[in-house]
Amino acid sequence: MQATPVMAPKADMPAYLDPKSAISMQRSVYFDYDNFAVKPEFAKILELHGKFLVANPKVSIRVQGNADERGSAEYNLALGQKRADAVVKALKIYGVKDSQMEAISFGREKPKALGHDEAAWAQNRRVDLEYPGK
Repeated sequence: MQATPVMAPKADMPAYLDPKSAISMQRSVYFDYDNFAVKPEFAKILELHGKFLVANPKVSIRVQGNADERGSAEYNLALGQKRADAVVKALKIYGVKDSQMEAISFGREKPKALGHDEAAWAQNRRVDLEYPGK
C-alpha cells in the first residue's frame, strides 16, 4: 500500500490572493447617482484595505472608478476618475502611499451588472480595488 502524498497548504499566502479573506471578498465601494462622495458605510472596507496596504508596503493596487450607463462617455470617464480619486484620498488617511495606488477610470465600459434599471445601475456606480495577480 502506497502512502498518499499530502499537499502542504500554501504558507504565507497574501490575503489579497486568498479568496476567503476579507481583503479578497470586499473590494468594491459603491456610490450614489451622479456623486463621488465616499459613503460612511464603506469606511470599514477602506480601513481594512488601508491598514493592509500600510502593513504591506510592497503591494500596490489599481483603484478603478466606474459609472453606470447614463450620461455621455466623457462625463462618465470624468465621474469614474473622481470616484477613484475619492477612494485614493480615503486610503491616504490610513497612511497608504501614493506609490502604492494608481487611480484610473473605466467610465461605463466595465459594468458589473448588465441590466438597464436602478438595481443594475447601483452595482455599476462603484470603485473596485484591484490587487496584483501574484
